[in-house]
Amino acid sequence: MTTTATQTSKPISFDVKSQEPIDIPRGPVETELTFYGPPADGSAPFNYVEKPPEGQPQRNYTEDNHPVTIHDIRGHESEYDFNVNGFGVLQNLPPSAEKDFTDDASIKANYYPEVEKTLLANVPGSKRIFIFDHTVRRSDPNAPRAPVTRAHIDQTRASAETRVHYHMGDEAEALLKDRVRLINVWRPLNGPVVASPLAYADSKTVPDDQVVGVQHRYPHRTGETAGVKYSPTGKWHYLSGMTNDERVLLQCYDSQDGARTPHSAFVDPRTKESWPGRESIEVRALVFG
Repeated sequence: MTTTATQTSKPISFDVKSQEPIDIPRGPVETELTFYGPPADGSAPFNYVEKPPEGQPQRNYTEDNHPVTIHDIRGHESEYDFNVNGFGVLQNLPPSAEKDFTDDASIKANYYPEVEKTLLANVPGSKRIFIFDHTVRRSDPNAPRAPVTRAHIDQTRASAETRVHYHMGDEAEALLKDRVRLINVWRPLNGPVVASPLAYADSKTVPDDQVVGVQHRYPHRTGETAGVKYSPTGKWHYLSGMTNDERVLLQCYDSQDGARTPHSAFVDPRTKESWPGRESIEVRALVFG
């Protein structure tokens, strides 16, 4: 599902200290990923999106770290399809009308329509798009949101269907009778990415019993994300040196075939401290049809 076109130039990352161009790490990488571990007391797992109530932890589940090999799909992008593997790559998209990605209203006005157009053009059968939120992440101690270094899926079946009811109101029941997908459209803002790359597992290699619903507690409602247990069968991938004109589509839910994509940022041991930290945006959308 790769879009191709002639391109005049590619951006270059520079080492912050030396100002020398960075030789982008390529190929498979051995690293450690953080997986889901159940709460020690056996209770239902939860995570507070914002500051938790007095006396409550931010989350009550534990972490389970394992070494993994993450395979580079650069040069093999077209071999992966989000309908089959849960993720897919789009390339050579035009520059966005949104330049700074610092103001939510501007992002919604300028970037959301581009995402909608991209999804309608690249998701077979799609008829209607509803974008319900976005997250900008920056590798900066002062940034509101940083890359998430924990294997997870943005939604479960239950929470995806709840979102349809929450956002679509009286239309929800009719929409749910047809195919519904929930897709995360991910792109860097300061590519090529040389720190905290995004890894994603082939959906077919992660058994359903390794995916655990986790209460995602907002101040006004409770949703559900999914923690991902370690599975030795899991095959993990990344796109080395991902650039601003590339997108990864991460399918979090599909009412028809069930493909869903565990994903996580990871620490690449080849990254130097003086290299620029990753900045990115992910836009989450309900795709009908």
